[in-house]
Amino acid sequence: MIRKKDVIIACDFASKEETLAFLDRFEGEKPYVKVGMELYYACGPDIVREIKKRGHKIFLDLKLHDIPNTVKKAMKVLSSLDVDMCNVHAAGTIEMMKAALEGLVRPDGTRPLLIAVTQLTSTSEERMQKDLLIGANMQETIAHYARNAQLAGLDGVVCSPLEAALVKEACGSDFLAVTPGIRFKDAAGDDQVRVTDPAGARAIGSDFIVVGRPITAAPDPVAAYNRCVKDFLG
Repeated sequence: MIRKKDVIIACDFASKEETLAFLDRFEGEKPYVKVGMELYYACGPDIVREIKKRGHKIFLDLKLHDIPNTVKKAMKVLSSLDVDMCNVHAAGTIEMMKAALEGLVRPDGTRPLLIAVTQLTSTSEERMQKDLLIGANMQETIAHYARNAQLAGLDGVVCSPLEAALVKEACGSDFLAVTPGIRFKDAAGDDQVRVTDPAGARAIGSDFIVVGRPITAAPDPVAAYNRCVKDFLG
């Protein structure tokens, strides 16, 4: 079933065997899956093809950030993998995001969803201002990056769930807010600092939540996934 809102499981594993064994636990279910840097760099594009062959939708989370021409060519390669969503860093400029979008369009005119990372959920406002020399506050920065992504023609942004409502206010209800930084209320936050639980993300306005360790490290990952779906989708 294709949902307009969904829970995406971050399969941040280091091997094909571990990833497929994890997905085998879901039997007839086909959860939306995120393939990030660790898994992609360990296994290459074949892991994307294998997961896709099993019937899963895929968010390919490689966060491209380079000169526009390089990003355009890279996106053309990634688009051929038949992924459903991919991303860039909004800090790469409007020109780079436009180039990424051009590269994603397939010969038949279709393309994956393209979203832009605003600020990582591990980044606090203090770190953003001190380390990156961004003088604006977190909310102003994320709203500006979201508007830039929209001007470039992208479908949405990656932001913490705490900023999902802000993104909707800046760019409209149809502009996607894809939010990592999801933790159950009874769990630790790990290395992420701007977080909320699945029900909170739904209330704030997230369209997709990306959930890793609360599912993948759970004693019963299938039960944890179903808890996320119930809490987020209602």
